[in-house]
Amino acid sequence: MAHIAPPAQYTPGTAFERLLTILDTLRIACPWDRKQTMDSLRHLTIEEMYELTDAILEKDYPEIQKELGDVMMHLVFYAKIADEQKLFNTVDVLNAVCEKLISRHPHIYGDITVNNEEEVKNNWEAIKLKEGNKSVLSGVPKGLPALVKAYRMQDKVRGVGFDWEDKSQVWLKVEEELAEFKNEFDLADTQPVDMDKAEGEFGDLLFSLINYARHLGINPENALERTNKKFIKRFTHIEKRAAENGQQLNEMTLAEMDSYWNEAKKL
Repeated sequence: MAHIAPPAQYTPGTAFERLLTILDTLRIACPWDRKQTMDSLRHLTIEEMYELTDAILEKDYPEIQKELGDVMMHLVFYAKIADEQKLFNTVDVLNAVCEKLISRHPHIYGDITVNNEEEVKNNWEAIKLKEGNKSVLSGVPKGLPALVKAYRMQDKVRGVGFDWEDKSQVWLKVEEELAEFKNEFDLADTQPVDMDKAEGEFGDLLFSLINYARHLGINPENALERTNKKFIKRFTHIEKRAAENGQQLNEMTLAEMDSYWNEAKKL
């Protein structure tokens, strides 16, 4: 089968058309591509999205370019499968999102005036309700990780005015939830800890901390992942130094491991 050569001069349109043509070919000629369904691609797409977010956090721009291509390929693949089933096609998908963007930006394509980003977000949520969404929260996917879901829910309801007026009020709520969580364990001297209630209080504490981060302009998912990556680098340093000195981690004292940890912090 002939190789599909790139055009002499690329445009977004010709590059996208090339991807469509390649996927058409693979869907016919490749046993693996021919076998795929939306369900079989789903977990692979999730994996690609996580790889993209990793690259973004690392500010690895060549990797971001690569992962964007992988994600785009998956999106086109879904549309291709739907087209085969006479459900919709790539043109339908692109036109639908164009119409949505026009509809939800009346300050650009209509006669609405906005003064700032917050008014844009408020209009967006109001328009979604007019379009038939039964709840402001209906656009938050059920399958999101809990931390991301909490942040998105808080951001959604903020768009309709359900939010604290000042971040100092949010911090008071954090302190209140921390005290309630701590109280569950202070009672342990006189009665067994109710782990179900303690878990609920811990959830409330996390939710209020996420809310406070949002008021500060910090994305809690990004913040936690940066800490995860920092921990990985430092613990990997402990493993490396232990190996250099012929030590086994499970035979080292905590003080010995801490000394390597502190080395990693200086690095």
